[in-house]
Amino acid sequence: MIPEVLIARFAATATPPHDAMSIIRLALFDWAVCAIAGRDEPIARILRDLAEAEGAVGDRLPPARAALINGATSHALDYDDTHFAHIGHTSVAVMPAVLALSQGRTLDEVLQAALIGSEVAVRVGLWLGRDHYQIGFHQTATAGAFGAAMAASRLLGLTQPQMIAALGLVSTKAAGLKSQFGTMGKPLNAGLAAETGVLAAQWAAGGMTSADAGLGGALGFGATHHGAGDMAGFRRMGDDWLMRDVSHKFHACCHGLHATLEALKGLNGEVAELTITTHPRWMSVCNILTPRSGLECKFSYRMVTAMHLSGISTAAIDSYSDQAATDPALADIRARVHVHEDAALTEMQAQIDVTYDDGRKAELFHDLNAPLDPATRHDRLMQKARAVVGGAMAEDLWGAVGADDTRALARLIG
Repeated sequence: MIPEVLIARFAATATPPHDAMSIIRLALFDWAVCAIAGRDEPIARILRDLAEAEGAVGDRLPPARAALINGATSHALDYDDTHFAHIGHTSVAVMPAVLALSQGRTLDEVLQAALIGSEVAVRVGLWLGRDHYQIGFHQTATAGAFGAAMAASRLLGLTQPQMIAALGLVSTKAAGLKSQFGTMGKPLNAGLAAETGVLAAQWAAGGMTSADAGLGGALGFGATHHGAGDMAGFRRMGDDWLMRDVSHKFHACCHGLHATLEALKGLNGEVAELTITTHPRWMSVCNILTPRSGLECKFSYRMVTAMHLSGISTAAIDSYSDQAATDPALADIRARVHVHEDAALTEMQAQIDVTYDDGRKAELFHDLNAPLDPATRHDRLMQKARAVVGGAMAEDLWGAVGADDTRALARLIG
């Protein structure tokens, strides 16, 4: 069976379980925090200014344009969630798509659509396989666009044939490259995925047709984008909800650095030298040896380690500055940090070998896949929200998400 049929059937008929819905509610809250925090970033201002110049502002924003702006804005700080099964950011592609189409719908309907779309994004990412990512495609933009389309299609009530058409339309439009990492092009990728999802669903709803096998056919998206076509990615879809394993960020940098930062909490003394061992795939993502800007600092093992060793908060957004990138003291510390790769580690693990000033040696380790109970996840996300947008806004956001108040949420996001 071609993947389009499996995906459309799932998107049209799935009934999400309660525990997965609880996770997606937290994901919506965290996404909203990131969207609000990113509103003053350059890419957010550029996209809003362009929309205003074209006369599309406020309530006059077409849904696809709103999805583009909110997707890019929410990923501008790179502080949003990640799913490591396919190495992609699900919320920044899917949440803007469903919220752009949320008028007249309950928050429960929005959350169901968001969960289904997020699940599709992860499953398509698995179907495409690691080589798709490794060769240079950005899964947030590629797999994320398919997830956004199915989330939008579910919310619009499309039929299964219409959903297949939407998938085909995404196949001919989805794009995004890892070469954009460290630039405004990376958050733009997220916005483009959200925009593509909305447009594809709207086009299909209006009667536009497409190739039935635009995703999985011989000349489809997978075959032409270095996809593995691994049907195991869709195994038990609808029974096993992979979004239960989404990973939220508690540091304001690339998620590939987080296992290292969590491991560094175990340091016990002044460090003379330190070697980080990580999965090989992160070497081309977040191993900028000499960052030149605050944005590049977010993609550098050596830099975030130097920040941690200097007592600079890696959770604070303003820690990642152009000034930090050129700070001689931080550069001196970076010179004592080495990064190696080891395929025996998973993408969620980091090992650190430390030599202290007094000659002691230690080995530190962290696995982001370690269980995080719902209460702890909620508490850490609330701590993050208070630090990023302030206590009052954090409480208002959680109140809107918890009270099933779509309008209040939309007003807060702006």
